[in-house]
Amino acid sequence: MREPGFWYGSPSPLSWLLRPVAAIYGAVAARRMARPGVPVGVPVICVGNYHLGGAGKTPVTLALAQMLRAMGERPMVVSRGYGGSLEGPVEVDARRHMAAEVGDEPLMMAERVPVIVARDRAAGAMLAREGGASVVLLDDGLQNPALVKDVTLAVVDGTRALGNGQVFPAGPLRAPLPPQLARTDVLIVIGAGRAADELARAASARGVLVLRAGFVADPQAVERLQGRRVLAFAGIGDPQRFFATLRAQGIDVAETRAFADHHAYAPYEVTDLRARGAAQNLTLVTTEKDMARIASEPRLSRHRAEVVPFKVTLQFENETALRTLLVDRLAMVRHPG
Repeated sequence: MREPGFWYGSPSPLSWLLRPVAAIYGAVAARRMARPGVPVGVPVICVGNYHLGGAGKTPVTLALAQMLRAMGERPMVVSRGYGGSLEGPVEVDARRHMAAEVGDEPLMMAERVPVIVARDRAAGAMLAREGGASVVLLDDGLQNPALVKDVTLAVVDGTRALGNGQVFPAGPLRAPLPPQLARTDVLIVIGAGRAADELARAASARGVLVLRAGFVADPQAVERLQGRRVLAFAGIGDPQRFFATLRAQGIDVAETRAFADHHAYAPYEVTDLRARGAAQNLTLVTTEKDMARIASEPRLSRHRAEVVPFKVTLQFENETALRTLLVDRLAMVRHPG
């Protein structure tokens, strides 16, 4: 979906008009969050965010998977598979599945870590345990009450933060902030922006570990684009962040095209992008998530060689603090008392 401009823009009368609906939606969401979850039998680490749209959950999940592996764990991601048709539970096969079946983010993550897609998160977690997972990484599950969560990380963009701070549809929040904050163990602020400073202070006052993190561009991708003018396109939660990341690497972004999050590209759209690029001698570049949708769709895969996927990884400013928290929590879960 495309987010309304007033969520992150100037105050709007429409937001005020929608607040009665938002109050009902928020009350229902808060009650749902309060339901008891099912224990899985292995530790569950949840990665989510307070609001609709993207904030960097997938890079955080992948960074956690790498960290857990270094700790000797066997992490497996459980995802709802937003945008996919399969209900699951099913383990994602990056060579066989399409983004239309399992979702673009699970398909992208499956290149680096085992991923299970399941509408029923509990069933997905059980399959992960049966498959040998020592830790379940619950992707985008902060508001989902299905599982008992042992550690919950909330991700927020440092530039956009929580927008107008209102609950959907008056704003971007998925539920009122207090019950969400009460279930947060770690708040990860991505980027150098200061818009989330007030939220970070409130979280820290509640004993939440607050960490900053930033994206690190893949050197090969940067080198491939050096000296070229590019047409950058993206169908993610915040395309402008992607375009800014490219420019921060010194890449000459001559033109941009923004699509809705999880946009299912039609053949004519990719053909049009290629034509526009060819007419101006521009190299096409997009995100890994967008490339997962393009490369897995038979009608589009022939275009993949003409598009550069721009890979980034997430780097925590204080990885030691996060690692220490995870070690302590995992020990507590496995050896209570």
